[in-house]
Amino acid sequence: MMNNEYDNKKFFEEYSKMPRSKYGLSSAGEWHQLKPLFPSLDGKNVLDLGCGYGWHCKFAEEQGATRILGLDLSHKMIEAAKTRNAGEKIEYRVCGIDEYEYPENTWDCVVSNLALHYIENVELIFQKVYRTLKQDGILLFNIEHPVFTAGVEQDWIYSDEGIPKYWPVDDYFMPGERHTHFLGCNVVKQHHTLTQILMGLLNNGFELKVIEEVKPPQEMMCIPGFKDELRRPMMLLVKAIAKKRQKR
Repeated sequence: MMNNEYDNKKFFEEYSKMPRSKYGLSSAGEWHQLKPLFPSLDGKNVLDLGCGYGWHCKFAEEQGATRILGLDLSHKMIEAAKTRNAGEKIEYRVCGIDEYEYPENTWDCVVSNLALHYIENVELIFQKVYRTLKQDGILLFNIEHPVFTAGVEQDWIYSDEGIPKYWPVDDYFMPGERHTHFLGCNVVKQHHTLTQILMGLLNNGFELKVIEEVKPPQEMMCIPGFKDELRRPMMLLVKAIAKKRQKR
């Protein structure tokens, strides 16, 4: 089962202070690249894996989706989503990504933002998502970049003056747990290589449509620390289509 730091009171309080938590998608550094990758959602069924505050669920409803299910392992996140991003077409459920039943041929689009790097066996999730998508259904996800998850304690090496010197990468080809300190808490994530992610999709029926590494937009360069985000990739965006053989 994936780890759930988001029900930790201290962690949740600190996470709620982040711009993306307070102001939504427009304050997320990846949104300017992620938004154009969404297919038309008008009349579609959308599944959000690791929905958090429900921003993407609300976006899907605004785009005309007729059925939306947001899953998150965190009770605190689901409670916040129901308050902040409720909708007539939206259902929120406390459920881990690796616990969901993934009914066959049910969803037109499956989206996951910054959640899959908490999953140990990500290829198994790809298999289940493929099963639950309809013919030509879309999987769209944002995952922490392998260069980022392979970073030593996911932090820079600093000069004596506290200036980031370089981003250290170690044990890249050794997938598995990575322990880091984030928002004042010890957080456990899962490192996956680029090969594992992309071949995990190709080996399970998906056709890759878009692969993008996230670069913060120019208008966010004034935010402290954002210029350093151009020195190494932090997030990886992937859009894939479920190409299924027609039964005879």
